[in-house]
Amino acid sequence: MGNQIIEEKQKVVDYASIDDSVNHIVEMVHEYMIKISKEKIKEEIFKAYNFAKEAHEWQFRQSWDPYVLHPVEATKELLVLHPDLVTIQACLLHDVPEDTDKTVEDIEVVFWWEVAHITMWMEKLSKLKYRWEERSVWSLRKMFIAMSEDIRVIFVKLADRIHNMKTLEFHPNPEKRRRIAEETLNIYAPIADRLWIFDFKEILENLCFKHLYPEEYKKIQNELLELKEEQNIFVTKVKDVINETIPDRIPLIDVSYRIKSPYSIYKKMQRKWYERVKDLHDLFALRIITDSISHCYEILWEIHNRWSPIPKRFKDYIALPKENWYQSLHTTVMWILRELRSQPTEIQIRTKDMHIQAEIWVAAHFEYSESWKSKIAKDIYWVSEIKNIVELNQEKWDAEFMSSMKIGLFDDRIFVFTPKWDVINLPKWSTPVDFAYSIHSDLWNHIAIAKVNWKVVHLDYELNNWDRIDIVIDKNRQPLITWLSFVKTSRAKEVIKSYINKTNREELIEKGKFILNSFLQKNYWIFLDKDLSILKNIDWKILDTKEKEDVIVQIWNLSRRPSSVIRWILENTNHLSISKLTIKKKTEKTLKKWLEEWEVTDDIIIWWEKHIPYKFAACCSPKKWDKIVGYINRNWVSIHKINCSSLKKGNFERFIEARFEWMEPSKWVTIKIELVFDNIMWVLRKLTDILYTMWINIESLHTEKLPWNLVKNTMVLESKNEDYYMFERLNERLKLSMKEFKESKLLELK
Repeated sequence: MGNQIIEEKQKVVDYASIDDSVNHIVEMVHEYMIKISKEKIKEEIFKAYNFAKEAHEWQFRQSWDPYVLHPVEATKELLVLHPDLVTIQACLLHDVPEDTDKTVEDIEVVFWWEVAHITMWMEKLSKLKYRWEERSVWSLRKMFIAMSEDIRVIFVKLADRIHNMKTLEFHPNPEKRRRIAEETLNIYAPIADRLWIFDFKEILENLCFKHLYPEEYKKIQNELLELKEEQNIFVTKVKDVINETIPDRIPLIDVSYRIKSPYSIYKKMQRKWYERVKDLHDLFALRIITDSISHCYEILWEIHNRWSPIPKRFKDYIALPKENWYQSLHTTVMWILRELRSQPTEIQIRTKDMHIQAEIWVAAHFEYSESWKSKIAKDIYWVSEIKNIVELNQEKWDAEFMSSMKIGLFDDRIFVFTPKWDVINLPKWSTPVDFAYSIHSDLWNHIAIAKVNWKVVHLDYELNNWDRIDIVIDKNRQPLITWLSFVKTSRAKEVIKSYINKTNREELIEKGKFILNSFLQKNYWIFLDKDLSILKNIDWKILDTKEKEDVIVQIWNLSRRPSSVIRWILENTNHLSISKLTIKKKTEKTLKKWLEEWEVTDDIIIWWEKHIPYKFAACCSPKKWDKIVGYINRNWVSIHKINCSSLKKGNFERFIEARFEWMEPSKWVTIKIELVFDNIMWVLRKLTDILYTMWINIESLHTEKLPWNLVKNTMVLESKNEDYYMFERLNERLKLSMKEFKESKLLELK
């Protein structure tokens, strides 16, 4: 049947419309590549297009369009970055080595070696499969190395992904559609964001939103449609109002308007608990472009003179640019066209050059020559940073490398000062320890005191833009394991781990076992045995005793989280795979019978899925307020309380995550501690202030007077971020900040 369809398609393939698209690409490229003749541009683009068309002949996509349509459409997406001809040719050819008989070597014979190099990396990156972080990390490493060698590789990859997402509905497998959308949202959209390619970021996020949360997407789109008339009136009238407000002597190059993207709206509604789209304060925004910096400030004065600015919503990114040299004035004012909208309106004011920089940041750093190739400017520090992180982690475990990628790539950046006022660039939320490890080795392992803006601070203090940091060292000091729980830079993590790993290995293993046992007891009511049996199969191989202990050490030094290790084990057990397969293969009629027989409802989420048949265990009779776990039987999942005694002898490989739908997946770490203080006024107030700044929640508190005018506080504390060193961090903070503090004791960790 499939061959018949292909034969029918072969008879009617018409490339005329695709040829027209390529001609349109030529016109668009000629608009920004003015030093190169239109004939040369057309010659080079059609050379790549014809090569791809011939290579992909009689190949079709899921939509039954000729396959060559995909690289052409991807190239059209790419043009927003004003790429050079090498990048355009590579985009047109990017699927040739993978999907046809033509090779990278064939491409290099016909085209420049840079074109072949980009297509080579595109072939490698096409093999990326996004699953758990630890599984895909080696493939991700290839991506980052490729980016560090030639940033144009990721340009092509992002354009390729945009068109694939736009045609994702043609993919016949719903599960694969979801996996592709999750991969895009978790990997590619953040990369576009980090490169400040906002057009790509918003397109990718909104397409993912549409596929991952279709109901929420439809609801927001409908609400935006209801606001369309108001929006059209607003944008028409507001230009006239701005023109009336700004004197004629100040040139207005452009007054434009934007509305927040659906996915950004969704995230903000979730974060701020808004019920309607129209409740968002920054739903509408104006952008005013002028010719000079002085006119930017004059426009700002005129706007503030007419409308009331909102306090603390003014940002001067011209005087103090963002880390990527983004420059603009941001202010939010009330009552612009109050008859149409009562909410505040954000206004951005910038020059034309600033606008180009903001819209296509990386592309703005390309310098074109008459050779129709480009070179990237040297001030894009992020590209070299990727390479540094890759080189630093060449032989590291997968989890450690992925942790470095998260820290080094997807965080925002801050600028801080040394005592001599040199500028140091760090990830946002970095600490004085990160600062010290970014300077020189004398500071690395002997940090005693940190001063920020001449005031002594705790070592996990979060630095802010333009802080001045001074580090006092003591040769007798050594790094502490607790530093790993708060440092942000890969360099700091690697050096601290290297130093501490030279200490007693047996002690490290025991501490790692303590953390993993606490997690197992909390979630599965079981404990590690002497042989560490549950760790027998990790990272696709059977581990020996030393390798199991290595995993335990990684848990201790925070390279792996306990939840990640257990989830890895559970997903790779044969019992789980067979059980899920059995459930999915049942007919709808049989499933309906199960639903009626066992009264299955939507209340239980099993392994992130609904509608998996289950029974409540009679031995413990779970209720809706209980923490629960699943135990796989032949045709259903038995639901038990976490602490059900009948599970103590159960086979761990048959456990499966389960929760009532109303419960959030638990990532809380809980500790029970005793703290002893001098019994004087304000002690409890100081203590609660410290807990608040550390994002630690107080679940319970009991106070008891002791002899010698002391007081003992027995507390149960919770941290939302799986902080297994919460006690140690709190202990250090109390020693530094409270002279009334005497001693502490950890009673329980779970």
